[in-house]
Amino acid sequence: MKRALLLLSALCLLCLLAGCNDNKKEEPANTATDTPVPAKEEQQMTEQPTPTPTNTPTPTPALTDENGMYFKCPVEYLTKRDGVSYGKFQREAYYSDYCKRERYYTVLLPADYDASKKYPVVYLLHGIFGDENSFAGDVKIPILIGNMVADGLCGEFILVCPAMYAAGEGTAQAPAFDAEACIPYDRFPTELVQCLMPHINKTYSIMEDREGTNIGGFSMGGRETLYTLMLHPELFKNVCAMAPAPGMTPAKDGFMEHPGSLKEEEVVFAEGTLIPDKIIICCGTRDSVVGKFPLGYHELFTKNGISHFWYEVPGADHDMTTQYSGMFNFFQLIGK
Repeated sequence: MKRALLLLSALCLLCLLAGCNDNKKEEPANTATDTPVPAKEEQQMTEQPTPTPTNTPTPTPALTDENGMYFKCPVEYLTKRDGVSYGKFQREAYYSDYCKRERYYTVLLPADYDASKKYPVVYLLHGIFGDENSFAGDVKIPILIGNMVADGLCGEFILVCPAMYAAGEGTAQAPAFDAEACIPYDRFPTELVQCLMPHINKTYSIMEDREGTNIGGFSMGGRETLYTLMLHPELFKNVCAMAPAPGMTPAKDGFMEHPGSLKEEEVVFAEGTLIPDKIIICCGTRDSVVGKFPLGYHELFTKNGISHFWYEVPGADHDMTTQYSGMFNFFQLIGK
């Protein structure tokens, strides 16, 4: 009996051990790091061609619009180059019979100015609160002009930057954001024609006829450029208003109510009037100062039958991007 029990115990132990071995499973290999790739298969993997992208690449934006106007000034024209000569601004004075006081301007002569030659002139008008030094303080303007001349994009010309605030004798009037304080800006077109232009013609070697006379401006200077155009269209060959401020016609913005120098129906040229070859109006698409007023001038000119070129500078605010774009397009018209 005792022997039989020992045999039975031994059989149970053997069965238990056999069951444990049956339940043990082999651990799988780590396929990310442990499984080797056969040499031939590895070669095939490394030689797989790169899949062709299925998405269409974004097209490069056009540099110009349908009229050939550059949306932005090419950056290479704002950088100094070896072998190119650049002019320098100088500040000068003249006496204004209209204002009964001495007034100032800065002038940028060609680098190789020669008094025996006759040059076109460009009058460039600053924005509100500016003066004769506003453009002269920008070192990139002489670089832009010098590079354009070097590449044959324009001829040499004389750039005149006046102090546009034409206050009268003995007045303490100063620029401000109200209609009365803006009156001297609207006096400037008369002061320009009666006083500054004769002084420039007498002082420098200028092409004195319409073929050599051009005017442009930014912001308030753009507004007065358009007003000067309407008063004296026969005097200018080319005109450029960059982000022109409201107020040539009645308007109201976030700063003031503008009575306007002209009514909208007066923004016309009499039949037979000699007008500029080209009139450009431009503005940044994100202008936070003059907003949609430049577009309003464009729409008014279109409505009243005044031929002109209108374009917008993508992404630009009331800033130098807009100014350089306008200047680059404007200056290409000079001396041609």
